[in-house]
Amino acid sequence: MHHTLSVTVQDKPGVLARVASMCALRGFNIRSLAVGPIHQPGLSRITLVVDDVAVEQVTKQLHKLVNVLKVSELDPNDSLEREVMLVRVSADPGIRREVRDTAEVFGATTIDVGAKTVTFELCDHPQRLSDFLALIGHYGVVDLVKSGRIAMARDAKAKTKAGTEQ
Repeated sequence: MHHTLSVTVQDKPGVLARVASMCALRGFNIRSLAVGPIHQPGLSRITLVVDDVAVEQVTKQLHKLVNVLKVSELDPNDSLEREVMLVRVSADPGIRREVRDTAEVFGATTIDVGAKTVTFELCDHPQRLSDFLALIGHYGVVDLVKSGRIAMARDAKAKTKAGTEQ
């Protein structure tokens, strides 16, 4: 099992290197890492996915880093998680329509067609990407690249007087 951490940091040179070095020096395995600016000028968010055994220690060590402002563990049931995947699949002209129909079920977009391959783009929950790969994989995956995971907590739902969510 793994845990997703949302780390708000100052947008300064070397911050990402310090986070990655801290994990490496302490033997923490980073399963996924993504970083980008947020809505507040001068700040960035690092989304870090780590193994189960290390989550508490990683959180404690991150809090010690100078440019780290906030560390939150995201509950998988109460957060939004996405990854982007590009996958090139073997698809001779005779089966190309079948391959594209299969990908369409998952909402994958065809972004390139070669002589013997089709390349798809899919942005979705990491488990859905795995499900797509399991289904499309029997055609033969030629190349694959995935982004790091990005995630944020879900917004709180408003409650009505009857106690139901709006």
